[in-house]
Amino acid sequence: MAEVDVAPTLGSELKDGFKPANAWVANGIAWLDDIQSFYRERSTIEKEYSAKLNALAKKYFEKKTRKSASLSVGDTPTMTPGSLESASLTTWTTHLTTLEARADEHERYGNDLINKVAEPLKHLAVRFEELRKRHAEYAEKLEKERDASYAELRKTKGKYDAACQEVESKRKKTESSFDKAKAQSSFQQQVLDMNNVKNTYLIAINVTNKQKEKYYHEYLPELMDSLQDLSEFRTFKLNGLWTLAAQLEAGMLQQSSGQIDRLSQEITRNQPHLDSMMYIRHNMGSFQEPPDKVFEPSPVWHDDGSMVVDEAAKVYLRNLLNKSKGQLGELRREADKKRREVEALKRMRQRVREGTEDKDEVALVSQIFSMQEDLHQVERKRIAVEVETSTITATVGDVTLGAKNHNFKSQTFKIPTNCDLCGERIWGLSAKGFDCRDCGYTCHSKCEMKVPAECPGEQSKEERKKLKQERQEAANALLKPTGPPEHVAELPSLSRSDTVTSGRSGYAASSQRSMTGPLSPAEETPPEVPTATRPTSTSGSTTTRRNRIVAPPPAAYISELPGSTPNGSSQGAEQKAKMLYSFEAAGPGELTVPEGRDLVVLEPDTGSGWVKVRAGYKEGLVPATYIELTSTTSAPAPAAIAPQHTGQSAYSNSGSSIGTAAGQTGGKKKGPAVAPRRGAKKLKYVEALYDYTAQSDAEHSMVEGERFVLIKEDPGDGWAEVEKGGVTKSVPASYVQVV
Repeated sequence: MAEVDVAPTLGSELKDGFKPANAWVANGIAWLDDIQSFYRERSTIEKEYSAKLNALAKKYFEKKTRKSASLSVGDTPTMTPGSLESASLTTWTTHLTTLEARADEHERYGNDLINKVAEPLKHLAVRFEELRKRHAEYAEKLEKERDASYAELRKTKGKYDAACQEVESKRKKTESSFDKAKAQSSFQQQVLDMNNVKNTYLIAINVTNKQKEKYYHEYLPELMDSLQDLSEFRTFKLNGLWTLAAQLEAGMLQQSSGQIDRLSQEITRNQPHLDSMMYIRHNMGSFQEPPDKVFEPSPVWHDDGSMVVDEAAKVYLRNLLNKSKGQLGELRREADKKRREVEALKRMRQRVREGTEDKDEVALVSQIFSMQEDLHQVERKRIAVEVETSTITATVGDVTLGAKNHNFKSQTFKIPTNCDLCGERIWGLSAKGFDCRDCGYTCHSKCEMKVPAECPGEQSKEERKKLKQERQEAANALLKPTGPPEHVAELPSLSRSDTVTSGRSGYAASSQRSMTGPLSPAEETPPEVPTATRPTSTSGSTTTRRNRIVAPPPAAYISELPGSTPNGSSQGAEQKAKMLYSFEAAGPGELTVPEGRDLVVLEPDTGSGWVKVRAGYKEGLVPATYIELTSTTSAPAPAAIAPQHTGQSAYSNSGSSIGTAAGQTGGKKKGPAVAPRRGAKKLKYVEALYDYTAQSDAEHSMVEGERFVLIKEDPGDGWAEVEKGGVTKSVPASYVQVV
């Protein structure tokens, strides 16, 4: 048998051509059905002697002619073969020509064709089709792996865009926020987080490109070579059956021995790789590998593709590099182990082909692909950590050298504990974090990669306490705003000293609200509210608030701050008011009241810009800027006291002098702009179930049965925000119930 020096392979020559090659192999396997059909029909015809043999040969010549192109070069060749046929088809032509010369057949030969040729062909066709389908399934999985890499990159890109959008949002807030320093500090922190997300995105690009390279240069070519091997093995088995049929013919028909010998010689010339060579030659076309992925700047945050290498980013990169280096060795060993297992199975498959081992090849190929899937999973992880390691070291060098990494372990903090990095609270059954086994450093899960590698080593209990205090002081210092970043323009500060005197018109309050955005009831409380850091949730967000300064209500009207009693008003007294302007209800819960109508205040303004009042027997909401408080009377006799104008409203953010002057001009007065009904809902109260002593200035002490105004329900960290006497603080959510 003639041998070629270097036989071409589908994987090395056709690159990304699995689908047409798979269709070509499927055509070859389906062709086996034609051949076994031929032998079955010939068995019948052989019994009828030569009268039927010539007609049969002519019939299959026509079939061959119709399928010649698809069997030789596939369904979609890049160049037409003309009159050329593949080696297998040439052999088949010789076979039919020999058949035309034979005119005498025997009954035994016909039975041998059924038992020794047709049935084995049927069995082979089924087995080869199973193997081909397994190849196609594996190719689909490889493609899904590739697409999953692209999808993961798009997801990382989406996270980067979201981070950039958040930075832009933070930047815009610095322009309109009441507390400029805090907003700019938040903006700076968000820029750092965005840089980390950007670095992750750049790393993901390199990982995806490496995975893509493996797919097009290793996984797919290897699969196509296996598919070629299947096609060539089919040809090999087909040659064996053809040889058997020829030998049966030669044994029975001595007179046709010369013709059968020529047929046998033609069959031996049909080497398995010849069909593959012809298919490759006629299907070679231009192949352009998909380009590598590159950094795409966010549409809202323009940036370049360079890694961020400032100190904060280096801390993150150092921790990421340390983690990747720790995984690299284990992944390499695991990949080598699985690769050896795959190679062992392939050698076993070759022994099955050679007949030296009795195994089910279909089951063996399925096992090989299953092992290769496991290998690819490990390879993908190994490639990811290798690219991470090389990308980081190429940019900032091996920053892990000399680093003193913390010996972190995962921890659930069941008692209030502060993060040593950001200073926020870690608490709750779901509040996972880390602490160092050596020095006791504690941090959130989200802060782990931001912790500098500066572990002092194993410390005693006293040393840990001292380190804890120093770290908390440093963390708290970081929470204090240090001014805007260099690339953010310094904005003019906004101040407000007195709500009543600064707002000369009723329009001032609503315009201020519209500029600063929604304000919670806690942000409208008097200045005695302390600035404190409330226990935080697992998300790590702080609730340090700087309260707006508002003028305290006149003692003549309110003896205690609104919301300090269970019903939201002063005990034993009724607050009277008068409409400065006419108001038409525009939504549910609102009340239409004409100008000059006397009112009874049921629920004062808690920062929403709306007051709940009673006019006659009707109750509803009216804008706080539309009323003027007149007097405070005892609850049983609301009509006994004549309304008295005081010249200012304790609940509106403007004086009433303008409204009064406007009333003297005659005609209908137009009221100021109405604030949106934020928070214009009925107040909710909670009642203490147990006694509780505050552990810090950010918490309220409670006695059983004491009531508070509920400001914010438990977001999941075990704490609720309540108001008492105009002061908003936190209490354990499990110690109170809504009433």
